[in-house]
Amino acid sequence: QVQLVESGGGSVQSGGSLRLSCVVSGYTYSTYCLGWFRQAPGEEREGVAAVDTDGRTRYADSVKGRFTISQDNAKNTLYLQMNSLKPEDTAMYYCAADPSPEQTGGRWLLPDEYIYWGQGMQVTVSS
Repeated sequence: QVQLVESGGGSVQSGGSLRLSCVVSGYTYSTYCLGWFRQAPGEEREGVAAVDTDGRTRYADSVKGRFTISQDNAKNTLYLQMNSLKPEDTAMYYCAADPSPEQTGGRWLLPDEYIYWGQGMQVTVSS
């Protein structure tokens, strides 16, 4: 049974930083794409960043240069380092796993591509 458990969310002032973590357990697939998504109230869930088995990454334009996705395979943990946070980054953040990602990376930020999801955690950035 695949489980994803997020931690590290919270409240921060504009310009601050947070690091989100997602521990993945029970994952037996040989390939994957792991992603971070967020959903603000009244908005659709959107992709923030993703990384595949080979370490290739994709970022939403809104977070490029501010957020960094990384993984520690020894700890089965996915991270999202968020710097220069803005109030518009406020949302519920989720990590997710796709065991059969398409190879071009063009769909890695689409929520429908993912079948395993964490429970989500709140990130609030105040101005």
